[in-house]
Amino acid sequence: MNKLPKNWTTCELDDVLLKISNGANVIQYEEKFGYPICRIETIWNENIDLGRVKYIKENDKEFVEKYALQFGDILLSHINSDAHLGKTGLFKNQVDILIHGINILLIRPVEHFSSDFLNYQFKHLRAKGVFIDAAQRAVNQSSINQKKLKSFQIVVAPLNEQHRIVAKIEELFSELDKGIENLKTARAQLKVYRQALLKHAFEGKLTAQWRAERRAKRSVAPAKAGAQPLNDMDSRLPPAFARVTGNDYPLETADALLKRIQQERAQRHQQQLAEWEAAGKQGSKPKTPKSLPPLTAEELAELPVLPNGWLWVRLGEVFSDSPKNGIYKSADYYGSGFSIIRIDDFYDGTLCRTSGFKKVKLSVDEIKTFTAHAGDILINRVNSIEYLGKCCEVKGLAEPVVFESNIMKTTFTASLVSTFFVTSYLSSHFGRKRLCANAKHAVNQASINQTDVSLTPIPLTQLDEQIVISEHLGAHLSEIDQLELTITASLQQAEALRQSILKKAFSGQLVPQDPNDEPASALLARIKTERATAKKNLAVRPKSKRG
Repeated sequence: MNKLPKNWTTCELDDVLLKISNGANVIQYEEKFGYPICRIETIWNENIDLGRVKYIKENDKEFVEKYALQFGDILLSHINSDAHLGKTGLFKNQVDILIHGINILLIRPVEHFSSDFLNYQFKHLRAKGVFIDAAQRAVNQSSINQKKLKSFQIVVAPLNEQHRIVAKIEELFSELDKGIENLKTARAQLKVYRQALLKHAFEGKLTAQWRAERRAKRSVAPAKAGAQPLNDMDSRLPPAFARVTGNDYPLETADALLKRIQQERAQRHQQQLAEWEAAGKQGSKPKTPKSLPPLTAEELAELPVLPNGWLWVRLGEVFSDSPKNGIYKSADYYGSGFSIIRIDDFYDGTLCRTSGFKKVKLSVDEIKTFTAHAGDILINRVNSIEYLGKCCEVKGLAEPVVFESNIMKTTFTASLVSTFFVTSYLSSHFGRKRLCANAKHAVNQASINQTDVSLTPIPLTQLDEQIVISEHLGAHLSEIDQLELTITASLQQAEALRQSILKKAFSGQLVPQDPNDEPASALLARIKTERATAKKNLAVRPKSKRG
């Protein structure tokens, strides 16, 4: 404020206010009758949204005159969470009546002070953290009383310059909003493309040509060891696939693969039993893998048709071990110790970090029991329905980690099942929908259990095809992720530019000054005189006519 232009000044907010008040404390209804009344949610996306209101029965003339918003009134959220405290919206509707509701402040500046200028200045102060600094805190919310708000220091420009500043802000914000809208559209299109790619992959369409060429090669290639790749496609495949074709390279069916998985599970269980007995039968006896009911005709009818050789199976049929829920520790245990993966650490099938996890104090046995290993899949089992069922493949960790209680760990035999294939399917829109189909709902959250996860249907194909699909998806999803990161960075830059515009606006650098404008000090003096006159006139009015 020390660097303000010569004809600017500062004052307390109260010096330019005609009215500041809370709203009507009346019963509000969802049904659309009577007058609409604003609430905290009415301030939406920096504006007043008439679609986010409730309705009241009160309609007498005195009530409406007292609480109806006037053109140019500012609504300010003075009781809210820190993230939303100080949000404002400007009422610029000259047609509809909107009643001022409780828990939201109405701020009405005097006639000779621009409401737009003041509203934009509130947004600037909020971005600087002024509202948070002045707030009183309670459980899950903060608040600013009218006395503190009235004492806020604001800058005052000449009235004509206020209008020029507002016009320039709106011009620049309009251009900025167009760019932001284009970025958001591009981001939405990437999400659609991601889901279309996943759908294409898990209906077998992505590898249709690959399967056709494999079958063609099998019918014409010499059945002898050491045969060379038959065309350029083989040369481009990973080493696991650029190998013998023809009769030495059969296309295994998913049914045959499933039988091999079952044999592997049985052998693993026998090995675990032998190790348990050799250790003197210490601890719990290894449990026999559960048998799951086959998919019913009704369930199969709701699933997409798969290519020949593919098969819909229960997710639990391809586990190498039973799923395990993570460890719960109270807040007292956090701060130091062993690294722990929490539900905020992964999204869209990928861990958001490979190090720098939260720390928790654990015993040696707890670490042994709940450590996540490379190739495991973690599934969010308790969360809001929006995020329930999100999952990730554990890989690339720079440090050993355990996983928290809101997460379930599933394990597969890497030589028979591609964990990336499974993770990608479960991260698709349709995969998560099936994973969460039997979710249990409670207040503000939902949950899935081990049975829900085990019974989830997934498409299964031979391991070679799983890996071809995984590598194709990995390359394309990586490109999508990079584009989304670029868009996110651009949106952050746009928000920074918005704040830069406001900073320049309220330091006198956005538009040139006009020496012919009435100085701000003279404007404030005139406002003070007019307010004093208005109060004097109000004091001599008959009581019956007071507003």
